[in-house]
Amino acid sequence: MQVSDIILFGSYEWRVLDIQNNAALIITEDIIECRPYHNILMDITWADCDMRKYLNSDFYNRFTEEEKARIITVTNKTPDNPWFGTHGGADTVDNIFNLTIEDVVCKYFGDSSALLYNRGKNQTYWFQRKDKNNFRRIAKYKGIITKWHLRTPGKYQNRIACVGADGENPYVSGSAHITGNPVKSFIIDNKKADDEDHMGIRPALWLNLTS
Repeated sequence: MQVSDIILFGSYEWRVLDIQNNAALIITEDIIECRPYHNILMDITWADCDMRKYLNSDFYNRFTEEEKARIITVTNKTPDNPWFGTHGGADTVDNIFNLTIEDVVCKYFGDSSALLYNRGKNQTYWFQRKDKNNFRRIAKYKGIITKWHLRTPGKYQNRIACVGADGENPYVSGSAHITGNPVKSFIIDNKKADDEDHMGIRPALWLNLTS
């Protein structure tokens, strides 16, 4: 197994993002479903949101006992929003989780950290048309490029950062929106993506490679 490989685990295809100490960080290759980050529009962090509860209960329980035995429980830190200082919340113990803005911008989909940490004077949100790594973050739901949730808070505590979708301009698709969308949010610019109209999720987990 190597980084960037596509593997089958459970009922999904996953992309390998990292390998450390006989464990692989994997993320679903496609958006698996669309749902809100939280079911009420309110100030919230990853630690308390409905999406975290869902991923670590209903979604986790889709795996067999043998598959669960290979999923590594990890302690996650959710950094504050790097532009606005919005509180990332308490550390969490997760089996399955969303990535952070740093994960998608600096680590696993190309290194665009220079753009993240050198905010333009008039730049109010992350939407870099010239970011050469945008295409790496593109994800589809039912064949349509769709926004997907991260776990980093947005500009305000009731917003969540996301990876954007722009069906008209594929080069822009995949840009990471750091101000975020409301935690109970809808796909406004891509209604065809899903009847529920919510942004997508791409679960991530650490997989034991020795089992």
